[in-house]
This record gives sequence, structure tokens and C-alpha cells, in this order.
Amino acid sequence: MPAEFDEAVFCLDHIRAKKHHGRTDLSNLALACYWCNTYKSDNLSGVDPVSDEIARLFDPRRDDWHAHFFWEGPALVGLTGIARATIDVLWMNAPVRVALRSALIDEGVVF
Repeated sequence: MPAEFDEAVFCLDHIRAKKHHGRTDLSNLALACYWCNTYKSDNLSGVDPVSDEIARLFDPRRDDWHAHFFWEGPALVGLTGIARATIDVLWMNAPVRVALRSALIDEGVVF
């Protein structure tokens, strides 16, 4: 696979890590890109960079994406402390990721 597509590889993520008693069943699994899964690791929370408060991470099985996030071009924006902490911990707006999303937008592949 060409290196420019490395950011688009998906893997199974335990929403709650096994070390925190997370089960390996569909209710606790989600697809995540390799880098999000790597940066999330076994974290359950992060620090909201706006309020400087600890916030739990976004849970795709119980949280509504649109209540927490929106797209501003290729950048993901957090509406809540949960979203901002998730974006920060998972490094979701890393320059290489924003550049990849921008290229995909330019090609009409996404959005």
C-alpha cells in the first residue's frame, strides 16, 4: 500500500480497554484509524484544552457525533469538552491528517 494511504487504515478499537474491564464484544468495539487507536491507547479521558478540565473521551456507542463535533473544512471542531478532549488525545487534527482530508476533499472523495 502506498505510504500516502497509511493514515486510512482501520483497526478494531476497544472503546473501554480490556485493562479497564472492557469486553471484546460488539457493544465495546469500534473501527478506528490506526493512529487514533494508537494515540487513544487505553485512555478513558483527557483534558479539554479550552476549560482545562478532565473530560471523558467520546463513546461512539452512546454519544451522538453531531452533538459533539462538526467539520470546518478538513479540520474537526469540538463543540463540547468531551469532543475537544477526544480531538486532543487522539491527535485528530494533526497536520498530516488535515492535509490528507484536504486532499480527499479536493478530489471529491469525502464531504
